[in-house]
Amino acid sequence: MRQAGRSLPEYREIRANVAMLESCRRPELVAEITLQPVRRHGVDAAILFSDIVVPVAAAGVDLDIVPGTGPVVAEPVRDRADVERIRPITVEDVSYVDEAVRLLVAELGETPLIGFAGAPFTLASYLVEGGPSRTHAKTKALMYGDPELWHALCGRLAEVTLAFLRVQIAAGVSAVQLFDSWAGALSEADYRRYVQPHSAMVLAGLADAGVPRIHFGVGTAELLTAMGEAGADVVGVDWRTPLDVATKRIGPDRAVQGNLDPCVLFAPWPVVEAEVRRILDEGRAAPGHVFNLGHGVLPETDPDVLTRVVALVHEVSARPVD
Repeated sequence: MRQAGRSLPEYREIRANVAMLESCRRPELVAEITLQPVRRHGVDAAILFSDIVVPVAAAGVDLDIVPGTGPVVAEPVRDRADVERIRPITVEDVSYVDEAVRLLVAELGETPLIGFAGAPFTLASYLVEGGPSRTHAKTKALMYGDPELWHALCGRLAEVTLAFLRVQIAAGVSAVQLFDSWAGALSEADYRRYVQPHSAMVLAGLADAGVPRIHFGVGTAELLTAMGEAGADVVGVDWRTPLDVATKRIGPDRAVQGNLDPCVLFAPWPVVEAEVRRILDEGRAAPGHVFNLGHGVLPETDPDVLTRVVALVHEVSARPVD
């Protein structure tokens, strides 16, 4: 997961006194933070250090990432004029991301770099709520009460997200991940009506880009079939659903990503090992499996445990050499 670095002391040191949005806008800093988990843990790919609101801020939305809270929007979306103020973005608007990716590709060599962006629903939720929300009440009120405005907002955000991912692909990322962190707040019917078309627009817009597309959400057990239909090559699964069960819902033609519970990393090592082996076994039901956590790394996690998990996954999943 993209937060792998935040459990590292070297991450906390380099981020000291640098605001989150500012850290996402410094190419050399982005490159260093992205590389830290690769150096420390020996993972098979790097994940671009960024935040889901980076392209939204570049599109003209006045927001900040407040420590301990998350993204906070100065003027939440309420009407069509608010939507119209979200302008399209170009590579010049996020030139720092373009530069960071190019730095990383040169530094990583054969190690792939995974690009990253937030999905339209999760971005829309932040913009409507004005910040994080447990109930998404304002989001749903707009969604149900003014579907036309809702689809205009998500359509605009889909365009911004697609442009943001295309910048990363042009700069050299090997795969991209679309994060829909809050989609699990919806029923399947609402997801299909209000969310899936916009995620599908982003994923379809990358169909000719020549890189794998990963789609991930939290609490999405009942949405996995619909998320698979949105068009990704890989569907991320949180820890609540066994991967063999998830594969039946997603379909036999898509790989899965996941899905160790991040809290398992605080258990004694024999428990961690047993869980890793279980997940690897369940993942064999899918045509492909990217081992990962079922959500982000918690900051209090012992980095040495993560390193041991990576080594164990490599050991168990190693393929014989002809």
